[in-house]
Amino acid sequence: MNPTALARVRSVLLDHVHRGVLPGAVALVQHRGQTVLQEAVGLQRPANPADAAGQAASEAPAMALDTVFRIYSMTKPIASLAALMLMEEGRLLLAHPVSRYLPSFKGQQVYDAATGTLLPATREATVHDLLRHTAGLGYAWDTGPIAEQYRSARVGSRRHNNQQLAAALGPLPLLHQPGTCWEYSRATDVLGAVIEVIEGAPLGQVLRQRIFEPLGMADTGFFAPAASHHRLAEPFARDPQTGAGVTLIDVSEAPAFESAGGGLVSTAGDYARFLQLLLGRGAVDTATGPVRLVSRATVDFMTADHIGPLPRAGGILPTGYGFGLGVAVRTAVGHATRPGCAGHYSWSGMGGTFFFVDPAEDLFAVLLTQAPGQLEYLCELFPALVYASL
Repeated sequence: MNPTALARVRSVLLDHVHRGVLPGAVALVQHRGQTVLQEAVGLQRPANPADAAGQAASEAPAMALDTVFRIYSMTKPIASLAALMLMEEGRLLLAHPVSRYLPSFKGQQVYDAATGTLLPATREATVHDLLRHTAGLGYAWDTGPIAEQYRSARVGSRRHNNQQLAAALGPLPLLHQPGTCWEYSRATDVLGAVIEVIEGAPLGQVLRQRIFEPLGMADTGFFAPAASHHRLAEPFARDPQTGAGVTLIDVSEAPAFESAGGGLVSTAGDYARFLQLLLGRGAVDTATGPVRLVSRATVDFMTADHIGPLPRAGGILPTGYGFGLGVAVRTAVGHATRPGCAGHYSWSGMGGTFFFVDPAEDLFAVLLTQAPGQLEYLCELFPALVYASL
């Protein structure tokens, strides 16, 4: 890779820190099995003139390579891989209806926006629908009567566990007939509840035993333990462009809600191990030896486009991308506004985190910050900087 262009990644991020756009960031790039960039810039906790311990802003800790970040929806590919591991073991079939595992999803109805009436679902939502966001579900941040029902039912409350979320969400009307439209949604959280039913254990325990411990992801989990609190990244108190207050989820103690869709914390090094596994098509070398978690065929299946020409609701999925099982998948070199080869896959987290994997270039990159207002911009900026180094 071009060292001058690689150095530009750091200089551009540092410029954004100096201009007050980003509090700090960690970037990591691996190419052909070598870590070619690993940089930390800015501050770890710049939000207030003094932090909870009364530390002066001038003494705020610098961002470090082992800083812990809330990765929000970058949790989704990890939970999706856990479900596919169960598929490989014959304990979960993607064609199974969700109601097989979560009875509250039986007999669902679909909201007809044209008439304001409810229609019976033409078929049940399947586990495959959960993985590819075609189950007809939505999020409470949307507008309209269904989102209002989500809010009334407190769907996504961090006081509810996964089984309580599923029990509240299952009876609510769907936005689309299952399998007919891609809409980003609570589907992966429901998938987490399915995983718990099959494994008979909390999701955090399942992910730790099946993925984090084998890969050596010691700093990844649904909260930051007390010994890691000093390494936890925080956002600006207010968005530097809009002035709106910024509040991220409290990860200082174990939550009731272990969100498969958005609850993990991690570090750049930990998440890089997960991306090494994906780029290695299910296998990776670790400090204790080689590890294979899934087959090559399963990773190829996960990172293929699963939605084809289906309509897409909302603007979250970029032009030029389809969606696999937990990741957006680049379908052509053109069409998109950011560079990338066909077959490249990626996803982001609303707190300001982003990754992409490009098998054709034997490349992956991850950017972690806590700047939710800058996410869309960073998802365009970071690939442009990294691909300029090839």
